[in-house]
Amino acid sequence: MPMTSELRGRLSGPVMSLHTPFCADGTIDFGGLRGLVERGIAAGSTVMLLTYGDSLYSLLTDSEVGEVTRVVAEQTAGRAAVVAADRVWWTGKTVEFARYAGDVGADLLMVLPPDWARSCTAGTLVDHYAAVAEELPVMVVTNVFGRSPSMGLEVLGRLRDGVPGVVAIKDDLVGAFAREMALLLHGEWSIISGGQKENHFDLVHYGCDGYLSTFVAFAPRITRAYWQAVQSEDWGTAAGIIRDFDMPFFDSILGMPGSFDAALHGIYELFGISQRWRRPPYYSLSDEEMEELAQLLSDLKLA
Repeated sequence: MPMTSELRGRLSGPVMSLHTPFCADGTIDFGGLRGLVERGIAAGSTVMLLTYGDSLYSLLTDSEVGEVTRVVAEQTAGRAAVVAADRVWWTGKTVEFARYAGDVGADLLMVLPPDWARSCTAGTLVDHYAAVAEELPVMVVTNVFGRSPSMGLEVLGRLRDGVPGVVAIKDDLVGAFAREMALLLHGEWSIISGGQKENHFDLVHYGCDGYLSTFVAFAPRITRAYWQAVQSEDWGTAAGIIRDFDMPFFDSILGMPGSFDAALHGIYELFGISQRWRRPPYYSLSDEEMEELAQLLSDLKLA
């Protein structure tokens, strides 16, 4: 199932990665989730991305993953590309979910295969992606290749040459692997960098089309300024934004209890998008920590 030129054009620039919000009683805050979609679209993101990590699938049931996917596709309503995500399922279950995701309006499925005890081979991974791609275009996520980068590059080469339904990749491994991956796939697949802007900055010269933007939901001016600098090849300005905003921001929130995701849920509450809560045993910020977070945003001129 090859990717259309219109879809390829959307899979670039700042990407809205959706962090599933919760209410204090642990129920999913679907109103907040819809609000995040609207924030991302208003900021200019052409991708609404669900992931196993950011979207907190580790705290959701299979049926909740399906409902989150449906709500995001419904709220997006064709205004951006919707990337659904699986929940580390076996091939048959992932194929079934790809069919469902397409039916509710998703454009791609980010596939994260299970690999407990290094149980996959290059061949079984290729077969897994190929089976899913029969139902919906596939985005690969590189986490599964952390245990063997050389096997990862072999899998990617075989997919590039033999499975046209695999059309995009999100990188989380960075460094040497990411550079080799980009050189292998540039011009063939859409390449999205995960993590912070510095990961995208390191990869952009090797053929990276977009990046996950943390600021897109609450400080879109930073998102726009960075992307405009990239498009105009103003690398000094792009590096300055990383220095002045990304680095101090992440240095602070990564050190908070519950790490960056707890802080982002807190930020969403400060901006009136959703509430700070996450399901136990994940940590949610206290009132005192929320005050510290508000001060950080003020100091960095993000509020």
